[in-house]
Amino acid sequence: MTNILDLFARILISTLFLINGIFKITNYDGTVGWMEGYGVPGILLIPAIIIEILGPILIIVGYQTKITAAFLSLFCLVTAIIFHNEFSNQMQLTSFLKNIALAGGFLFLVINGSKKFSLDNKRK
Repeated sequence: MTNILDLFARILISTLFLINGIFKITNYDGTVGWMEGYGVPGILLIPAIIIEILGPILIIVGYQTKITAAFLSLFCLVTAIIFHNEFSNQMQLTSFLKNIALAGGFLFLVINGSKKFSLDNKRK
């Protein structure tokens, strides 16, 4: 049961990123404008999309899980600080805390890795 729950947890923590990565592609111009409103160059949207699509896929299949999870944890922390720092706004505070919680979830993967249903396990 632990192996199934591990796979299920990796899918759950990755879903948000996949959906947001796809949204950024379908709403590219709007997302560029939103990022630039925070002083972030719009050109950085391309690596953000790659991170938000490739990272979750690697987590789900369990390939280089610890490294990918560490990178996604850092990504969550950076985006929380840059984009969700207006704590007087309840939605911004909630988004900040969501990113912090996701970073914590990814740190669990850094510590524990993936279990049986993963490419990392197959490579051992």
